[in-house]
Amino acid sequence: MTQRTLVLLKPDTVRRGLVGEIVGRFEAKGLTIVAMVHRSIDGDLADRHYAEHVDRDFYPPLRTFVTSGPLVALVLEGDEAIEVVRALNGATDGRKAAPGTIRGDLALSNRENLVHGSDSPESADREIGIWFPAL
Repeated sequence: MTQRTLVLLKPDTVRRGLVGEIVGRFEAKGLTIVAMVHRSIDGDLADRHYAEHVDRDFYPPLRTFVTSGPLVALVLEGDEAIEVVRALNGATDGRKAAPGTIRGDLALSNRENLVHGSDSPESADREIGIWFPAL
């Protein structure tokens, strides 16, 4: 089933010059870029994106990190795109993610874990609407 999903290449991806390598992994897996933007975000956008986490203990440092520099937001499309992206991303904690995944190969920690991918069709719809309202 063809799906769309939102991917964020977080500030550590941009800072470390890994945008091309990570986008290439998604494209090599057959996913198509539908939309892409390079931008910085403020706290309000971070709060809308991570709405389900704003009251959790780990959120304030995550908010600070995701607003610390430019990032790249993408909408990817393909067969089972949500599941495919999440498998390519690997476990949230890069120190524990499997080799061969983006985080397993490239992430340095749990917080600076390079990428975000929508976790469900409902999340994908909500997140794409926040980042790319014209789609």
